Amino acid sequence: MRQDQSKYTYYVTWSEEDGEYIGLCTEFPSLSWLDETPETTFSGIRQVVAEAIADMQKNHESIPEPIAIGPYSGQFIVHVPPEIHRNLVIQAVKSGVSFNRLAMAKLSQ
Repeated sequence: MRQDQSKYTYYVTWSEEDGEYIGLCTEFPSLSWLDETPETTFSGIRQVVAEAIADMQKNHESIPEPIAIGPYSGQFIVHVPPEIHRNLVIQAVKSGVSFNRLAMAKLSQ
């Protein structure tokens, strides 16, 4: 199956250590690309990922799915100490909202 490299999570940031922009891809943490401008850095990391995917396909290796297209249920469980749980319930009651709504608001900050 041919993976569409355009759907991966790319980002470009300045690297003070290298004195250039560095392009990265979340799904391929071992890959990077350094260049002088953000635009050429972005193009470079996309090309590196495309080449990595082609190589992986040639070698029948498993290719990561893009994070953006993954199925997400909207549910997850977080374990916290009882004191934190209690304090959050108190905050929710004082605010007149459900515990779930309070937790969702705090997570989205």
